[in-house]
Amino acid sequence: MLKKNSIFSYLFIATASFVSVNSVDAQQRATVSVEKNEKAPTINKHIYGHFAEHLGRCIYDGFYVGENSKIPNTKGVRNDIIAALKDLGIPNLRWPGGCFADTYHWKDGIGPKNERPTIVNQWWGGTTEDNSFGTHDFLNLCEVLGTEPYLAANVGSGTVKEFADWVQYVNHDGKSPMADLRKKNDREKPWGVSIWGVGNEMWGCGGNMTPEYYANLYRQYATFMGDWENSGKLFRIASGANVADYHWTEVLMRDIPKNLIEGVALHSYSFVKWEKKGSSTKYDESQYFDTMKTALKMEELVTRHSEIMDKYDPAKKIALIVDEWGGWYDVEEGTNPGFLYQQNTMRDAMIAGTTLNIFNNHSDRVRMANLAQTVNVLQAVILTKGEKMILTPTYHVMQLYKVHQDAKLLPVKVLTPDYKFGDATLPAISASASVKEGKTHVSLVNIDSKNAITVDVDLATSNLKGFTAKIVSSAKLQDHNTFENPNVIAPKDFKDFKFKNGVLSVTLPPFSVVVLEGK
Repeated sequence: MLKKNSIFSYLFIATASFVSVNSVDAQQRATVSVEKNEKAPTINKHIYGHFAEHLGRCIYDGFYVGENSKIPNTKGVRNDIIAALKDLGIPNLRWPGGCFADTYHWKDGIGPKNERPTIVNQWWGGTTEDNSFGTHDFLNLCEVLGTEPYLAANVGSGTVKEFADWVQYVNHDGKSPMADLRKKNDREKPWGVSIWGVGNEMWGCGGNMTPEYYANLYRQYATFMGDWENSGKLFRIASGANVADYHWTEVLMRDIPKNLIEGVALHSYSFVKWEKKGSSTKYDESQYFDTMKTALKMEELVTRHSEIMDKYDPAKKIALIVDEWGGWYDVEEGTNPGFLYQQNTMRDAMIAGTTLNIFNNHSDRVRMANLAQTVNVLQAVILTKGEKMILTPTYHVMQLYKVHQDAKLLPVKVLTPDYKFGDATLPAISASASVKEGKTHVSLVNIDSKNAITVDVDLATSNLKGFTAKIVSSAKLQDHNTFENPNVIAPKDFKDFKFKNGVLSVTLPPFSVVVLEGK
């Protein structure tokens, strides 16, 4: 979790993918050209990953209610959350942090639950946790979900031996001290965890380190995670840059041997101002515009960090991992400030749609990402209150977008009118496209808060004939699902389009997300 003040001048810089044109009429138009390119990358399913930190009500009273709860559960994890995440098709889940990871000692969370020591969560509210949700609980949950676990390990306050022991505990399929301990704790076969974060936000809550110091420390930890040839095929992720800290990425790429690293992380959140982020539901157009400006900044961040990585890794073997992203606002009134509980509106749907389009279009380098966070924290896909559970607009956007997972990217060129507020402008239309198993999917987002925009999608190079579509939209930007009315925002069938002479003309309502499928 990003804790350090990270104020930057979020000036949108147009790229080759987005070209602004002046709009002159009320019924504005945009053009999206979808191209075939045999050399285009596959959109890695792991771009659609999620994040579950020991923060607020994400784990305890979120995922985990305990085996004795009246709420239906599987080994203490809510059955309704399991069902919702299965339906979402989440490819990976990051745990236990975040900032929490670098104060977490994994051996405290194994063995009989009544014998586990407590821990004070110093980062998030100062609460005392009983360690009842630990390594076995998390990895067994991932098995139930059919998702890959992403373990963020303790570098900030741990030791190399502690880290190496954890790798052995969850992965060694033979006789060893840690494998024997795992078997003693009723798990015969290892889980085979491949994705590992070597610390978190080492520039901030992970230890306030310089990149040069951390790069050397990373080399040490990565060396002892496996054998000389990394025959366990671990995917090791270095703690990466805070937003636009390009020097950090430069140092890691320069100083870490390529045989010791598979991914470099990046964290960036969308908000108005760090000191006063504003309400998650009671915001005006100015706050909406500024939030979308920071969200669209992701295009520049990914481009510039990728350019640095290209200098040292032109073959693009090392992945850019955006393992924390999403909207961040002031907490809901009456809730613990350290729990980061916020509602989720159509603004969050806009953040999700545009950000995922950016990741799709940069999938040659961006091969994994993690929305922050899954349940009850920041831009959550699920909110809970007692026995009740609701799905957020962000959940519904990610559900529509799951068709892009492991699909072949179809590069797009976008000519878009501006979304104007005062003297400032942003590109109104965002798009990405892919093809898989004979089906083509085009994702379109209109962030304009007032104007419908007709998008002409040029598909002349394809042989598509029939189309269907779904939309996420609502009457007001501030609309959101509540426990009293959980279906204010949900995907609906969409028919406001026509296909003629290879061009699909789609009229997008203001602040809407549409995903089209062609066969």
